[in-house]
Amino acid sequence: MSGTVPYIHLSGMSKSFVGVKVLKDVSFDVRPGEVHALLGENGAGKSTLIKIMSGLYTPDAGTIEIEGRPARFSSPRDATSAGIATVYQELLLFPELTVAENVFLGNYPRTTAGLIDWAQVRARTRDLLDQLDTWDLDVDARVLTLSVAQRQRVEIAKALSKNARVLIMDEPTAALVESDVQRLMAVVRQLRERGVGIVYVSHRLPEIFALADRVTVLRDGAHVATRNVDEVDEQALVSMMVGRPIDSLFPKAEAVIGETVLEVRNLNHGRHVRDISFSLRRGEILGVAGLVGSGRTELALTLFGMTPATSGEISVEGRAVRIASPRQARDLGIAYVPEDRGLQGLVKPMAIRKNVSMAVLEQMSPRLFIEAGREAQRALEAVKRLAIRCRGIGQPVGELSGGNQQKVVIAKWLETKPRVLILDEPTRGVDVGAKAEIHTIMGELVRQGVAILMISSELPEVLGMSDRVLVMSGGRIVDVIGRSEATPERVGAAMTAHMAERAA
Repeated sequence: MSGTVPYIHLSGMSKSFVGVKVLKDVSFDVRPGEVHALLGENGAGKSTLIKIMSGLYTPDAGTIEIEGRPARFSSPRDATSAGIATVYQELLLFPELTVAENVFLGNYPRTTAGLIDWAQVRARTRDLLDQLDTWDLDVDARVLTLSVAQRQRVEIAKALSKNARVLIMDEPTAALVESDVQRLMAVVRQLRERGVGIVYVSHRLPEIFALADRVTVLRDGAHVATRNVDEVDEQALVSMMVGRPIDSLFPKAEAVIGETVLEVRNLNHGRHVRDISFSLRRGEILGVAGLVGSGRTELALTLFGMTPATSGEISVEGRAVRIASPRQARDLGIAYVPEDRGLQGLVKPMAIRKNVSMAVLEQMSPRLFIEAGREAQRALEAVKRLAIRCRGIGQPVGELSGGNQQKVVIAKWLETKPRVLILDEPTRGVDVGAKAEIHTIMGELVRQGVAILMISSELPEVLGMSDRVLVMSGGRIVDVIGRSEATPERVGAAMTAHMAERAA
C-alpha cells in the first residue's frame, strides 16, 4: 500500500469564510483500494476538506491532482467526472422516486430513439445492488418506504453507477443500528477489495480500527498527523484530536448514592413498555441497555408523560404520582434530554439564550413579558458552567457543533433544577472531546445529588458510566446488573436472550 500512487492528492488546501480561516495548508491523499479515515473534533475542518474534494467549495489556495495530473473542481459535476462521489450523513435522495430512478437520476441510459431505457435502468440498478449484496431491495420500491440503512446502500449504488474511484462517506453509521453497521462495514471492505478508495469520516473509533488502513487527524483547521492505523492506539488518536491527553472517556464520578428518588412498579404502555419495575436513587447513574426496539426510548417517553402509562405505579420521593404530561413531569422534578436533539430538544434558528430558558418561561415572565436581563444572566451562567463554545448567547443554536448543541439541551433542562435527569443517547453524534466533557458534566450532577437514567446504544458508555445496568428486551426488563458484574458478555447476552427465545 505504501508504494501505491494516490488516486487523488490535495496539497496546501486553505479556505476562509468571512475572514475566518477554517482550513490551513492541509494536505491529504487517497490511494486505490484503501480506507483512509479522516478524524477531528467538530469544527476541525473535516467537512470543509471533503466539500473541496466533492467540488462544493473552491479552495483559496492549494492544488488537486488526479493520478498525478493537475485538476480543478469548480462544481460537484467536475468532481463526479473525476471519479469522486460522496455519501453525506443527510442522504440526498428523492423519496417519491423509486430506487432505480434515484440511482440513475441525471444519468439515465437511453434507447437509440433518445428515450429513457427503463429496462436497462432497472437491470443495471439490480446489478449494482447485487454487487453490494443488497438482494433484499426492490428496484421499483419508492425510497420513502426504505430504512435508513437501505437508503444508504442506494446512495452507494448511485455512486458506483457513476464509476466512482473514490467514495467519501460522511458519518455513515451515525443513524444505523448495530446490525446495519456491521453490514455497512462489510460493504466498505468489499469496495476496498475492488480497488475503490474510501474516505471514512466518523467519530466512532472502534470502526476506524476495524476498517481503516490510514488515518489523518485535523485540529483547528490544520493537519496534525497522518499515520498507518497499526501505528496508533485509541489514546493517541484522542490526544491528537483534542490537543491534550484524555485519561478516560468515561470519568466515573465518586458520588454518594442516597435514598430512592424514583420508583416504578408494573408500568405499562402499549407493546414497548410492559410490566416495568425499577428504582433510581439520588446520586446514581442507572444505565439502560437494549437493542433498537427493546423499549428504551418508549420507557423514557412514558416516564416523562409524553405517552402516559396505561397502568402501573410511579413514585417520586416516596409519593405516588400520575404523570400525564411533560409539564407534570417537569413540575415533579423529572427532566428529559431526548435522543434527537435537533428535532425534539432545540429550536435551531433561535438564540442560545432563548433555548436555555425555554423550559422555564414562567420564571422568566412573571408579568407576562420575558425579563430579558434575567434570561441573559441565566444563559451566561449556563454557558460558563457547561463550557459551551459559542460567539455569545445571541448566536443561533443551529450554528453550534453537535456537542455544544447537546450541552445547550442539557442546560435547558438543568434550569428546571431536576431531581431525575433522563438522558437518551447523551453523546450520539458528538466528537470525542465533547463526549468526555458531557460525561464529566454527568459526574458533577450526580455529585450534586441528581439521579440519572441514561439510555445508550454504546455498550462501552453504558459499562463505563453506570452504577447499575438495566437491560431491556421486547419492552421488558430482562436483567438488572451491578457495576462490578456488568461485562460486555453478560449485558450482550441479556440484550439478545429475549430475541433468541422468540426465534426458538
